[in-house]
Amino acid sequence: MGYALAEAALRRGAKVLLITGPTSITPPSQAEVTRVESAEQMREAVLKLLPESTIVIKTAAVADYKPKLQAPQKIKRKGPLTLDLEPTTDILAELSRKKTSQLIVGFAAETENVLENARKKLASKALDAIVVNDVSHEGVGFDSDRNAVTIITHDEVVEVPETSKLDVAHRVLEQVVKLRKRTRVASNQERS
Repeated sequence: MGYALAEAALRRGAKVLLITGPTSITPPSQAEVTRVESAEQMREAVLKLLPESTIVIKTAAVADYKPKLQAPQKIKRKGPLTLDLEPTTDILAELSRKKTSQLIVGFAAETENVLENARKKLASKALDAIVVNDVSHEGVGFDSDRNAVTIITHDEVVEVPETSKLDVAHRVLEQVVKLRKRTRVASNQERS
């Protein structure tokens, strides 16, 4: 989905700073690509590029937890094993706290109470919009060229039925353009 958004934004004339984890997909050639391998590297790259960004669309499904301890070598099979986990940093929430004038759009993969959970994330993470997809539906979302999402802003809920990820990307960008216009109008009214 991130690559589809990068492609759609490039087609609209945007400068695209694409931060990507390991994948077999080839990124759009005109995007400025930063490659990362861990959640912490993703966080560092996103925060580094935030000041030169006007719109941040965070599609990455970064793990919510990581092992508390990392073994220096392979762990040999010895029977049952307990793995202690600790939360990773919530990159999206941190972005919202550190933004200046940027629009922040998050993605949420949900399996239950989809819209309710998405609205909670929109509010708790202080986002401008959130794009939610029900990943329990087969054939859309992860490992597919297709997706079906709901785009939620503070003023609107837009259902995007199953279509190509590129079409979904254009629908997301349409909402971003609307948000950007609203933000500019509000900013101009404050100055008056």
